[in-house]
Amino acid sequence: MVNSNRRAMMTVYSDPACPFCHRTRIVMYEKNITANIEDIIDGQWPEDVAAANPYGASPTLIDRDMVLFDSNIIINYFDERFLHPPLMPVDPADRAKARLMLHRIDKDWYALWNVLTGVEKGNTSKARKTVQEDLTVLAPLFAASPYFMSNEFSLLDCSLAPLLWRLPMLNIKLPTKAKAVEDYAERIFARESFQASLSDIERDMR
Repeated sequence: MVNSNRRAMMTVYSDPACPFCHRTRIVMYEKNITANIEDIIDGQWPEDVAAANPYGASPTLIDRDMVLFDSNIIINYFDERFLHPPLMPVDPADRAKARLMLHRIDKDWYALWNVLTGVEKGNTSKARKTVQEDLTVLAPLFAASPYFMSNEFSLLDCSLAPLLWRLPMLNIKLPTKAKAVEDYAERIFARESFQASLSDIERDMR
């Protein structure tokens, strides 16, 4: 159980193998957020944390009396509460485009996660091919700027990095014409915040 002393500090309950938890941790380290990160495995949650999250899915943020779940909600909360460095564009149109792409990343790729990892029955080969082909088609976007669709590191990069890090584990190999994606990934992986965000389990994925 999580005691009241631990609750006095913001706490993120994070599965050390989960890509959604991983992107939350990247944002935390990018913004130097002071918080407890508690490793938690689905199905083995402390009773009070499980009661606070009706969906039983990581990550979960407890900030005093506030409970947030869903990684997108949490990372947007972090970006709006901790202003430096900003991880979303200031311009409303650019911000809307970034949010739309975040939506696509979740719906087009992360929606396949359970099939890709065998947690859920499905056509694993087809799911791998979808991710491989989509990333290859988007390779020019990765080549167009230092970060994805931006000259500045953003929530898009925080969301893409966990997936790209896991490609070898998922047996997804990008073709030569997607080299821009590989180059982009190596730039992101070299960032201090990304390296700090990795759990021991994640380090062993590559």
